[in-house]
Amino acid sequence: MKISVQKGVLADAKSQAIILTLFEESKKLTGLALEIDKLSGGLISDLIGNGDFEGKPSQISVVYTGGTIPAKRIALVGLGKQKEFNLEKLRSAFASVMRHLRNMNVKEAAASINLNLIPGKKEKVVQAAVEGALLGLYQYTPYKTVGREDLKEMKELTIFADLKDYLLVESAVRKARIIADAVYFARDLVSAPSNEMTPSIMAQKARDISRRKNVSCKVLDKERMKEMGMNALLAVASGSNEEPKFIILEYSGSRKKAAPVVLVGKGLTFDSGGISIKPADKMQEMKMDMSGGAAVMGAFIAAADLHIPLNIVALIPSAENLPSGTAFKPGDILKSYSGKTIEILSTDAEGRLLLADALAYASGLKPETIVDVATLTGACVVALGDDVSGMLGTNDKLKKEIYSAAQNTGELVWELPLWENYHELIKSDIADYKNAGNRSAGTITAAAFLSKFVGDYPWVHLDIAGPAWTDKDKPYIPKGASGVAVRLLVEFLLNRVKK
Repeated sequence: MKISVQKGVLADAKSQAIILTLFEESKKLTGLALEIDKLSGGLISDLIGNGDFEGKPSQISVVYTGGTIPAKRIALVGLGKQKEFNLEKLRSAFASVMRHLRNMNVKEAAASINLNLIPGKKEKVVQAAVEGALLGLYQYTPYKTVGREDLKEMKELTIFADLKDYLLVESAVRKARIIADAVYFARDLVSAPSNEMTPSIMAQKARDISRRKNVSCKVLDKERMKEMGMNALLAVASGSNEEPKFIILEYSGSRKKAAPVVLVGKGLTFDSGGISIKPADKMQEMKMDMSGGAAVMGAFIAAADLHIPLNIVALIPSAENLPSGTAFKPGDILKSYSGKTIEILSTDAEGRLLLADALAYASGLKPETIVDVATLTGACVVALGDDVSGMLGTNDKLKKEIYSAAQNTGELVWELPLWENYHELIKSDIADYKNAGNRSAGTITAAAFLSKFVGDYPWVHLDIAGPAWTDKDKPYIPKGASGVAVRLLVEFLLNRVKK
C-alpha cells in the first residue's frame, strides 16, 4: 500500500473514506471531529448520541456522508479511555479500521493524526499509527490461485498534515514505512513453506540484502564450516540433503574500528526434531523455526535503510533438522566451534547447537554487545504464553535497553533468571555440557547452555517461541507469522544511537 503525506485539511479530502479517532466517554466533540461533524450535518454526533459509537478500543463505525463533504465515508475508530491510552492502542486502532475498510472493498483512505495524543511523542504517535495501518493489512498470498480475483487490497493511505508539522510527519511516515517493510520481509520468510525456504534460499535472500550501500554478505558453506570446526551446526544439518549455510551480513554505519553490535538469529528452516522426532500434530508449523533468523535479517534491513550510525553484524546459522541414516543421535558428543564439547541428550534441542557455534563466532568479532533471537523452547510458551518473549542475559544494562525497546514497540519481553544453580542442570558427566536439562526450567537451562559460548561480552537471549506465530488474528498481526522482534531490535538500535 502506498502512503503519502499531503499538506492540507482532512475535511477537504476527496477520498473514499476519511478516518477519525475518538476517545471513549468523550462528552463533546472537539477539533477536527467537531469541524467535520458540523460540515457533515451532525453525522458523527448523531452516531454517538444514538449509542452506535462509544469509542471503545478499536470499535469501528462507518457512515456515508451523502455529499455533505468531499469524502464518501467517515470511518470512526475508538481509542478507548484517554487515561489508558498508549501507542499500542493506536497501532491496534489503525490496523482495525484499515482492515475494516479493506473488507468493504475501499481502495484508498485518508487520515489526519493528532500529534498531541501522547505529550512529547509526536513522531512516535505518527509512526505507531502508520505501522498499525501497514502491519494490519499484511496478507500472504503467493500460493493462492483459486479465487485470487476476490482478494481485496487497500491501495493508498494519505496522511494530511499542517504546514508546520509536515516535515515531522513525513519523516515519521518514512521511518514507519521502512520498519513495516522489514516486518513484511520477515513475515514472508517465515510464512514460506520449507520447500521454498531452505538454507540456500535464506542465503540468497541475504545476498539480495547486501546490494544496499555499506552492506556486505558472506555465506560459509558446509566445507568451510568443517574446516572451521562448526561441528554443532553441522550435526544438526547431518540428517538432511539440504546444505547448511552460515550467513554473515555486515553493515558499516560507524567508524571502521568501532566494535559492532552483533545480532544472531536461529535459522532452522524446518525442524522435525530429528531422531528425537516431534509428534505429527502441528509439525507443519515447524517451518517457522527460522523466525529468529528472519527477524534479525528484517531488523538488519531496516537499520541499513534508516542509515543507523552503528556497525552491525547479523549472523544466521541455517539448517534443516531431519531424521535419516546420517542424522546425529542422542548420546553423540560434538566438539563445537568454541572447542567445548557437547553431549546430545535430545536431537530436538537443536536450536541451541546452531546458536552455540554462532555465538562463539560472534564473540570472536570482539563485539560491543550480542543479542540473539530464537524460537528456542516450548517451555517459554508454557511460562509466558503466546504474546510475550522470554529474556535472559548476562548484562543488566543491556537487559534494560531491550526491555525499554519492548515497551515502546509493544513486542513485550519478560526477564527470567539465569542464576548459577541452573547451570548445574546442563553439566555433563562425559562432556563439558549436555544440550538439554531435565523437565524443569527448560527455557532457563537452554539460555544457561548458550551463555557458555558468548565469552565475557554483554549478551541477551530472546526466546520468541510464543509470539513468533499466531493461530488467530490479532489487531495488527494477522494469523500466521508475526515478524516479532524486528521492531524491537530496530528500536533498540535507534536508542543506542541516542545514548
